[in-house]
Amino acid sequence: MIYEVRTYDIKPRSLAEVEKRFGETYEKRKKYSELAAFWHTEIGPLNQILHVWHYKDLEERARIRAAAVKDKAWPPAIGEFIVKQQSDIFIPLAISPPLKAGKMGPYFEMRTYTYAPGELPTMIKNWENAIDVRLKFGPVCAIWYSELGALSKFVHIWPYQSLDQRAEIRKKSHDTGMWPSSVKAIKEGGRAEVLLAQENKILMPSAFSPLQ
Repeated sequence: MIYEVRTYDIKPRSLAEVEKRFGETYEKRKKYSELAAFWHTEIGPLNQILHVWHYKDLEERARIRAAAVKDKAWPPAIGEFIVKQQSDIFIPLAISPPLKAGKMGPYFEMRTYTYAPGELPTMIKNWENAIDVRLKFGPVCAIWYSELGALSKFVHIWPYQSLDQRAEIRKKSHDTGMWPSSVKAIKEGGRAEVLLAQENKILMPSAFSPLQ
């Protein structure tokens, strides 16, 4: 399983029209494959939309995209609003649940960490060892690392019912003294992974997003 995250920067005050056109066109596109999620940014870099697609592999991705374009079911007519586009292919960790349709949010925090070259095995080990600590307080949507696109990226996405709940859960998990994963690793004789940068954004789902 792979996930493609397509991040588009759009012009200010265009979100409503972009989501309208995207949603209308998606009704034709989804017969080829369904979205995993569609979000827009609420906090962080503004005027962004993110659409997430899941595929068995890159071959299936290419086949489905080609069929949708050939049948004129895709892409949506939003080019006039797009400022920048980026596509990244992510691979889920073994501890990452599949993105499934349903209600988990409506607030989603997407945290993207850039790790130093060669640090992915340590990152994965630390997360696999510590994830149960964090899951006591709330579920995770995704734990991925990048394979194509922006490299050396580690992404984790967390759902919350409110921003207050986010603050409460983060405090509880930190108060255990065993989260984040690097803290637990050090206490147990390991080491923290080397990170070069961290960023986060709060996302909200569109009306047609399978994941709400």
